[in-house]
Amino acid sequence: MLFNLKKFIGNLLMPLPALLLLMGLALLLLWFTRWQKSGKAILSLSWLFLLLLSLQPVADRLLRPLESTYATYRGSDRVDYVVVLGGGYTFNPDWAPSSNLIGNSLPRVTEGVRLYLSHPGSKMVFTGARGAKTLSNAETAARVAESLGVPHSDIVILDRPLDTEQEAAQVANLVGEKPFILVTSANHLPRAMRFFTAQGLHPIPAPANQMAISSPLNIWDRVMPSSTFLGHSERAVYETLGSLWQQLKGDREATPDSQ
Repeated sequence: MLFNLKKFIGNLLMPLPALLLLMGLALLLLWFTRWQKSGKAILSLSWLFLLLLSLQPVADRLLRPLESTYATYRGSDRVDYVVVLGGGYTFNPDWAPSSNLIGNSLPRVTEGVRLYLSHPGSKMVFTGARGAKTLSNAETAARVAESLGVPHSDIVILDRPLDTEQEAAQVANLVGEKPFILVTSANHLPRAMRFFTAQGLHPIPAPANQMAISSPLNIWDRVMPSSTFLGHSERAVYETLGSLWQQLKGDREATPDSQ
């Protein structure tokens, strides 16, 4: 119950739903009340924020500090496990395997496969619970890895954790004190590292899915609003809220069964 409530409130606070709710409130004020100035002010500010958050310079300036915490992993540490955290997914058996991984998930898996191939003898660990009437997040990602050539015998599936805190708890039961490579989105990695180190683990950070662009872009890509860059702003807001919630809760041990 607490998990579902946390997800519902968190989604409402994302830029698009939050700004649409404010615009809806503004329209109600304009159409049905005498609070015309308030309605105009709320509508104007909501529109302005939606515009700014959809522009590349603004969105990537918000996201870049999170993504720059850890560099792309190119080391050769001896490890037994490459742990890939779960993300967005669905499951349709008629689709190509990789099409079932949504948003941040596919880059995590492909980076995990790259690191698995560069560390002979290691195993890939996938995490993530089951969604509504479908395969688990972990199993779906594992099938993509198998389609890319990873043997089933080298895959470990942890399909009980609902969130990053629970992922850390179940990985701890598997790896113990051994160092391992932790793969997740670059913007999510700082928060994930705090959860894993709080369990007394020794993760080696391996960021994937970097999105904040610092290389040259065409001028129209920089000045035109885009849903892509609104998504970058959303990731920055999501991880900032997640970090605030993490700090409010404090470090504590979690089990995969906790809600």
